[in-house]
Amino acid sequence: MQRREALQRVAVLLGGTVIGAEAFLSGCKTPVRKEGLFYDNDVAMMDEIGEIILPGGNGVPGAKDAKIGEFMKVIVTDCYTPEDQDVFTQGLKAMRDAQFMDLTPQQRHDLLVKLDKEARDPKYNDKNKHYFKMLKQLTIWGYFSSEPGATKALRYIETPGHFDGNLPYKKGDKAWAT
Repeated sequence: MQRREALQRVAVLLGGTVIGAEAFLSGCKTPVRKEGLFYDNDVAMMDEIGEIILPGGNGVPGAKDAKIGEFMKVIVTDCYTPEDQDVFTQGLKAMRDAQFMDLTPQQRHDLLVKLDKEARDPKYNDKNKHYFKMLKQLTIWGYFSSEPGATKALRYIETPGHFDGNLPYKKGDKAWAT
């Protein structure tokens, strides 16, 4: 099984829990696929945004290593409703208009902190979504379900043995990838 096919299957199973759980529970009708949803440089910009959200370092890969931009492109194009796609792509347009890729690393960080604060406003909910919340959710989901995220950022055993629900935990231990 190829990674893309695995991600598509995971998206079908879990996509409704991230965005649009009500659609998933009500029958999950697949929206019509929109071609040309992203510009060529959008994937690179989503990689950069993801890397600020989940940076790499100290032997742990970052979001760029997990190719998070490509993951977001696939999920948004193939799994999001047209309404959610519009919110997401309008948000990317706002990032392009703000010249995100031309900003210094500190300016990028400051912009994302501002957007995070804005996205936490109670007016943004299941009916009125904020694109930055979607970006964060996709970054976390894509990173921890990717090979680098699951095998290097989390503790991972390819073929687990018996279940032991009472393993000792030491402060600073990584979580388990399941």
